[in-house]
Amino acid sequence: MSTTTLPSAVDAAPHRPLTVLAWRDYDQDACRLPGMDLGGIPLTGPATEEAGRLWELGARRVRLPGTVDLRRAADDPDAAAAAVRALCLVRELTARAVLVEWHLVTAETDGEQWRTLNHLQPPQDLAGPEDPAGALREWRHQHYLCKCLWRQGPGFLQIRDRRWGDLRRFTVEEDDYREAIALMVEGVPASAVDPRILADLRSERLVGDVGELVWWLPYRVRRWIQEAMTV
Repeated sequence: MSTTTLPSAVDAAPHRPLTVLAWRDYDQDACRLPGMDLGGIPLTGPATEEAGRLWELGARRVRLPGTVDLRRAADDPDAAAAAVRALCLVRELTARAVLVEWHLVTAETDGEQWRTLNHLQPPQDLAGPEDPAGALREWRHQHYLCKCLWRQGPGFLQIRDRRWGDLRRFTVEEDDYREAIALMVEGVPASAVDPRILADLRSERLVGDVGELVWWLPYRVRRWIQEAMTV
């Protein structure tokens, strides 16, 4: 497969400032104890780096401001950029098993949109699906760590996806595919990605579309829930 020259990561969507609230414990009662509240933490860098910084600060519970509104983002570039920024952060915090408090509105035209996101920490509340309460209940009941992940090997990238009930495994060895994936990790205009590669990854539902932006759905494995060979 031929190699395609792609834009560098500097052409990706800018890292919009985002201030989250954070605590040192998962349990709400424990979070009320002295020294457990980390307060508001402004995030200005890439989601991958900021999630790591939150972890090093001791954050185990994080609350995002506002609502991730994919309905509004479909026609509003600013809302799309904010939504992708938040979704990438939820993805990276999920990879570290941090409890995330967030709110989600899916696009009305896609009643199954939430299923592509069910590897992420379930939101506090969900709107958009025909049966939002049922969808959220199913999301919470079926969620577990490592549901849709990728890991880096020498000269290849492997994706393991269990969002649909079975194991779907993909191995990516082509340089142009790996470059495109790296480009989409923080969100990027769809026009910046090779159309052939983007169509291929979309067909496997590994890419999220938010307005004119696309972002990489699987998270890089950070914590295994059991031995790696069995996940």
